[in-house]
Amino acid sequence: MSILTRNVAGVGFKRSLSALQARLMSTQTEHAKLILPDGTEAKLPLLNPSFGTDKFLDIQTLNKQTGLFTFDPGFTATGSCNSSITFIDGAKGLCAYRGIPVQDLAENSHFLETSYLLLQGELPNKTEMEDFEEEIRKHMLLKQDLIRFFDFFPTNAHPMAQMTAVVGGLSAFYPVSLNPKDVVQHKEAAVRLIAKMPMIAGLIYRDGLSLPVVYPDAEKSYAENLLYLMFANPIYKKYPHKGDKEVFKAVVKAVDAFLILHADHEQNASTSTVRIAGSSQANPYACVAAGVASLWGPAHGGANEAVIDMLAEIGTKDKVAEFVRKVKAKEEGVRLMGFGHRVYKNYDPRAKYFRGLVQDVLLALDCKDPSLEVAKELERIALEDEYFIQRKLYPNVDFYTGIMLRALGIPTNMFTVLFALARTTGWVAQWAEMVEDPDFRISRPRQIYTGAPERPYVPMASR
Repeated sequence: MSILTRNVAGVGFKRSLSALQARLMSTQTEHAKLILPDGTEAKLPLLNPSFGTDKFLDIQTLNKQTGLFTFDPGFTATGSCNSSITFIDGAKGLCAYRGIPVQDLAENSHFLETSYLLLQGELPNKTEMEDFEEEIRKHMLLKQDLIRFFDFFPTNAHPMAQMTAVVGGLSAFYPVSLNPKDVVQHKEAAVRLIAKMPMIAGLIYRDGLSLPVVYPDAEKSYAENLLYLMFANPIYKKYPHKGDKEVFKAVVKAVDAFLILHADHEQNASTSTVRIAGSSQANPYACVAAGVASLWGPAHGGANEAVIDMLAEIGTKDKVAEFVRKVKAKEEGVRLMGFGHRVYKNYDPRAKYFRGLVQDVLLALDCKDPSLEVAKELERIALEDEYFIQRKLYPNVDFYTGIMLRALGIPTNMFTVLFALARTTGWVAQWAEMVEDPDFRISRPRQIYTGAPERPYVPMASR
């Protein structure tokens, strides 16, 4: 019996129970009273999460009680859903998947085990892990008709444009019922998406270099397959990256950690996009393609590429102080990339762990990357300078991941492809959690209209 059919009932129940617990929290006696200028009052429940100190005001009945809506551009003060997947405490610098800190997972787990955790809610036992890995292996190959997509992309097509098209194209090969209660199909879609992403990423990379197709190897781990699918030479059966087994082992560890640390991150722009697309009961492959498109934006997934550009612009370690002066003076055209985060008001826990891994990879590859020296000096100054400390501008994960990816020989326009590959697990976990929630409903935000008032149509002759 496969993991999909064996565990599916338990997972659906677990998610439903999570939603039930969240609803029970809203029945607590603690309420807030809103008094409008005309004397109208609204009594709104205060919601408490299962962990953490954030409190939420339940405004679902606000319009019914007052006739008013709320205005929150960017949804930065709005909780859009209940979720038991990822917890972030920005003040404490904590990010946890199903309660387990991400740095613990990066140190002790591997990507597929972490994927199982995100999807199922608990770490697998030995049998469950073996079954899940077998399910992934069975679905890693792409159909030949899908591979032919790459024959028709322009030679200069952006990697993320290709990824958006190919992931969306999966929906043509794997139709999924629009029944939100069909949990078996949810699991099949999740496994297929996670399994096929390495070959999609490998084809995108190799197609840009006019290299032949390389197929997955059942004897290799997920991270090993990703590297082989991108870098393997079918003629020489050696390890990528210097042909050295120990070097390859260090690289695999770093890539695996990269995937784990990027697997999910609560309700960010791309995850919210997946949920909004999924709220219409759209095909899950189309929903993930929407997430890929959202991640493509430089304000989201393209941040580590921007870090590389910044470090290259600084040039050398001795020029860092002058760059910092320009940042503090807010000189036009000078931007500090890779520092600060909308959520974290402390050191990004992912960056703290990844910093050491980057140095290990550069050492293993004997890579004398001047960018690392620039990055270390910039980090040192930022952590000691009151300007950065007062503004809580700590290094985030993008600050280091770009350096490692470039050291591996990955071009900057592929960075976001690898980010999307890692985040696919989080996207499908969040999508499944949403469609299996008993309170599942379509997203429909309101707006403040700023256009013209009602007016008559004016015929052409009278204009």
